[in-house]
Amino acid sequence: MTPTTHRRGWLQAAFAATGALALGACDRITNAPQAIGFLQKAEGLTRRAQRLMVDRKALAREFGAADISSDFKPNGSIDPTDADYVALRDKGFADYRLVVDGLVERPLSLSLADIRALASRTQITRHDCVEGWSSIARWQGARLGPLLDKAGLKKTARYLVFHCGDSLEQTLDGSGQYYESIDLIDAYHPQTILAYAMNDAVLPVAHGAPLRLRVERQLGYKQAKYIMRIEAVDDFAHLGRGKGGYWEDRGYEWYAGI
Repeated sequence: MTPTTHRRGWLQAAFAATGALALGACDRITNAPQAIGFLQKAEGLTRRAQRLMVDRKALAREFGAADISSDFKPNGSIDPTDADYVALRDKGFADYRLVVDGLVERPLSLSLADIRALASRTQITRHDCVEGWSSIARWQGARLGPLLDKAGLKKTARYLVFHCGDSLEQTLDGSGQYYESIDLIDAYHPQTILAYAMNDAVLPVAHGAPLRLRVERQLGYKQAKYIMRIEAVDDFAHLGRGKGGYWEDRGYEWYAGI
């Protein structure tokens, strides 16, 4: 049994045990205490096992043009209604600025033209969703590592938080705003990019325009869409519900490596 198969077995067993078989990372997740408790206990074990057995610097498999999926379904938010995002979208993202701040020496505010001028990478990779489906697409975007070097991470930085332009829930405390985080190992992985193109076309709104994260060694819910701001932090306990991401706050594992 591969580490990936073993890990998925934990997930399936956890939700099967509580009758919550619909795992939709981008639909509504069950908050059944038994399911969440089981996942939280399994997370530490599976994360440690993967880090022992899997080289996190290894490249994810890349495919050929003939392998690109004819239908790559969008999920999660596919047409955000948040006022700030709508205003940017309606102007063709001409006013868009990616903010890079937090624990950095040189905070950045970059236009799409600035981002397209950065060191880039094109890759054909498979998107694996926790719902059980996979699709292959060609992604082009700015490599995250060189962008971070441009900003200059401070020594205390340990994680990157991606603040997004979409809300999956309308909540008074703001907890419905989508966010995600990764550590610096994944941030500097050569296949980790801020994608602005998909299948040789401008990234569609349904797939995260103007920028989405591609962190190819992790499951689909880590691939944050509609990125507005990247914040370097030493801890993420103060964000959302303290688990490091929208779905993690609702019971998913923070490290979703495959």
